[in-house]
Amino acid sequence: MIHHIPNVLSKEQVLYFRNTMQSTEWISGQYTTGSLSANVKKNQQLPENHPLTQQLGNIILDAIGQNAQFLSAALPLEILPPYFNRYENNQSFGFHVDNAIRNIRGTQQRIRTDLSCTVFLSEPDEYQGGELVIEDTYGYHEIKLPAGDLILYPSTSLHEVTAVTQGARIASFFWLQSMIRDDANRHMLFNLDQSIQNLRIELGDMHAEVVKLTSLYHNLIRKWAEL
Repeated sequence: MIHHIPNVLSKEQVLYFRNTMQSTEWISGQYTTGSLSANVKKNQQLPENHPLTQQLGNIILDAIGQNAQFLSAALPLEILPPYFNRYENNQSFGFHVDNAIRNIRGTQQRIRTDLSCTVFLSEPDEYQGGELVIEDTYGYHEIKLPAGDLILYPSTSLHEVTAVTQGARIASFFWLQSMIRDDANRHMLFNLDQSIQNLRIELGDMHAEVVKLTSLYHNLIRKWAEL
């Protein structure tokens, strides 16, 4: 399931990100890709060990940690520190699937990549092309979101970033391991949680149906969670 989560970063935060990036040297994006993806990856990245990468990444981690919709959709167990990339001058990243296992930067710990995330840092009218195209069972989805918005999608999906023919596309990207491995189960839990939240507003927290559905939600997590 693909989730569009708006306003993960405020416009003020996006402006701060963009201003601080202006004086930083970008490197080839091929430093952080596998051998197969390297054949189709043409972009630039902030160095993964640069202090700015860590600083801005922590701001994103703080933001998503407080975003109820993100937490409901992802049910995260471990989140990799965010990276940052830039596409310009016809750069693109052809169709590929993300690595199944990744190391957490600076540690010996590895995680399974269940979900991929992109936070857009350029407004759609700042560049031509640069759509994130995700393939799933329902076809191809072209995604180009306002700056500060996040797209969350299964890492099993084939996806690409089309060539940026004008301007520059700047974004953050990262992966996470969910407590719920199965995408269909995770989606059912998301829908159930959203229904519970709506019923809480309509009926109150202690209504019998709210309590019953909340119990069901937690028991399903207990049944499906991998910790």
